[in-house]
Amino acid sequence: MKSFPHTYTATAAADPIGNVTSSLGNGCRVEIAPPVEFDGAGDVWSPEELLMSSVASCLVLSFKSIARSYDLSWLHIECFADGQLEKVERKVKFTRVHTRVKLTITSLEDSGEAKRILEKAEDTCFITNSLSAETGFSCEIVEG
Repeated sequence: MKSFPHTYTATAAADPIGNVTSSLGNGCRVEIAPPVEFDGAGDVWSPEELLMSSVASCLVLSFKSIARSYDLSWLHIECFADGQLEKVERKVKFTRVHTRVKLTITSLEDSGEAKRILEKAEDTCFITNSLSAETGFSCEIVEG
């Protein structure tokens, strides 16, 4: 890993009609529009969904890194992130974010270690740690 600080940059651009296009310097692009709750069509990613995807993805990537260092044998991980958007003191913001993980491991004998690694991944997820919203975490560990 490179030393801190790290800097990340993305660009968002739009014309009067149509979706926003967000892009990275390497040419990677994604279309973004309002969610259905803000009268969007709901057929492309919204900023709200991208934030929840960032939370879920960061937790999974953190888990993968930590599990590798502990030599945990696992088969599949899925993380679901739910965020509640509310109006608080005339500002709209996420007030709660909850992540739920389903982890499939090769043997339930490793479930204690797997749970500790999941909790460590949740604790070290820097996207979640950057949010002012209340956060919660739950996990389910199954044998595959």
